[in-house]
Amino acid sequence: MERRKRDRRDFSYYMRVMNENTGELVGHLADISISGFKLESQKPISKNTEYPLRIELGSDISDQSFIVFIANSKWCQPQLIDITLYNVGFQIVDISSEALESFKKIYDVYGSQKSEKKSPNANYLWR
Repeated sequence: MERRKRDRRDFSYYMRVMNENTGELVGHLADISISGFKLESQKPISKNTEYPLRIELGSDISDQSFIVFIANSKWCQPQLIDITLYNVGFQIVDISSEALESFKKIYDVYGSQKSEKKSPNANYLWR
């Protein structure tokens, strides 16, 4: 099993992630690291598929109104608490340096440290 090399954080802000090509809502950020993230989605997402994604930014993050990047879906599973939602892990595979700086700022500003009391069976971002 591949282990993440970067800390991930719970996401403390309601931030939508959209499909850049279709404008469709893909999900909401639930967990974030510098190189990827977990979304809560209302639909299952195909694994091992690259998606062009867009995140709209607030003025506290950047002068730009959004960032666009390519992310690969690594896993998808129904949530345990709300079975109408899916947890989906994504790894960023292509992002401009400017967009990466904004993504890192999202991580710093809205990501909160994870609790130490995680289950030993807690999901890893990529499997």
